[in-house]
Amino acid sequence: MSEEKFEQEETKETEENLQVIDIDSMNQTAEEVKKPRRNKEFGKGVFAGMLLCILIVSLVGLIAFSTLRKYGYTISELKVDKELTAGILSEQMENKISNILSILSTYYYDDIDTDTVAEGMFKGMVDSLGDKYTNYYTEEEYQEFIMSTAGVYYGIGALLSQDKTTLVITIDKVYKNSPAEEAGLMAGDIILSANGVSSEGVEVSNFVNNIRGEEGTTVDIVVKRGEEELTFTCTRRKVDIPTIEYTMFDNKIGYIQITQFDEVTGPQFSDALKDLKKQGMKALIVDLRGNPGGLLTTVTDILDEILPKGMLVYTENKYGKREEYTSDSNELGLPLCVLINGTSASASEIFAGAVKDYEYGTLIGTNTYGKGIVQVIVPMKDGTAIKVTTSRYYTPNGNYIHGVGIAPDIELEYEFLGGENDKYDYKFDNQINKAIEVLNSKMNN
Repeated sequence: MSEEKFEQEETKETEENLQVIDIDSMNQTAEEVKKPRRNKEFGKGVFAGMLLCILIVSLVGLIAFSTLRKYGYTISELKVDKELTAGILSEQMENKISNILSILSTYYYDDIDTDTVAEGMFKGMVDSLGDKYTNYYTEEEYQEFIMSTAGVYYGIGALLSQDKTTLVITIDKVYKNSPAEEAGLMAGDIILSANGVSSEGVEVSNFVNNIRGEEGTTVDIVVKRGEEELTFTCTRRKVDIPTIEYTMFDNKIGYIQITQFDEVTGPQFSDALKDLKKQGMKALIVDLRGNPGGLLTTVTDILDEILPKGMLVYTENKYGKREEYTSDSNELGLPLCVLINGTSASASEIFAGAVKDYEYGTLIGTNTYGKGIVQVIVPMKDGTAIKVTTSRYYTPNGNYIHGVGIAPDIELEYEFLGGENDKYDYKFDNQINKAIEVLNSKMNN
């Protein structure tokens, strides 16, 4: 029997075996079913879980209240949220939840993990907003998030990017002396799966949880390289991500690549800038290609070292409350080029947008991703957390770039100028070559 035919017949059999059960007769039916002990325990767990759910929602309100106060919200504005909470936790809704859990407890053919059911309810509540940037994190997921934004984690040492249309996940960079490099992974590899979990249609921020893990454990990465599908086994270990790489090109043109804006990025950028200045830097290229973003405070701290006194970016929430981020009078004072592409997102766009509005440098590359919203993390006392979109951000000139992105001053698609056997070198990078050309012209004028 062919696999296709088997699947068709199995579906038919399943449809024939479906039964419709009247919810009103459920109690009578349940008495006739010999339920194993685990279902009684499940019922107890369900009741406790419902109480826990109510308590946690209240706790969210308290934690959110302190967070909202930080952003200038008032008690009258919070009244709307309390009414929403009361509407969701209505008696009708509690009865429906109770009925669903009773059905599962009575009829589901296997053991039920009450913790998993509860986590699913919380995730579903947050996911119902339809905002891919607003997420519920389990305790384990939240710890992973903390490590990733701190610039230290247990993983394989590869920088990933995702096409916003196809959601294809690609390795942008493999860090030196990392498990990824040792296993043989390369920049440009398209990731198909990790430990059997497909990457198709999955947000990269969620998919990386399949790659990271406990130190010493392994992960099998399946990639597409050209027309081949290859499998690599990487042993996870602690990876300190260098978010800054820099060098000095000919004619005293400095180059700083920022891979993402983590907690460690600000000090790393300052050190790089000081070193380049000591070497006599006369112009600077900042490379934000493939940079997915990061912390708002980190990018504004870095911009403060480059731009003159004034507005860097401002945010507005749904209540019209505005928060401004500004720079002082200290500035770079040198010709500047910024490299951007379609995966330069979020904090990278704050950087590019500010430079463009001030006309302080030349943007070279392709249109950026287009993420103009800001998220905050609200931790819960049980170790879980919610990342929630709280506001829109605007460039100094008041441009809202969400879904639009930032256009370069010089549009130039990336092209590798070397031969088939040549490894990457900035001399073969047409966008870097263009930036050097622009800066040489400015220095000679």
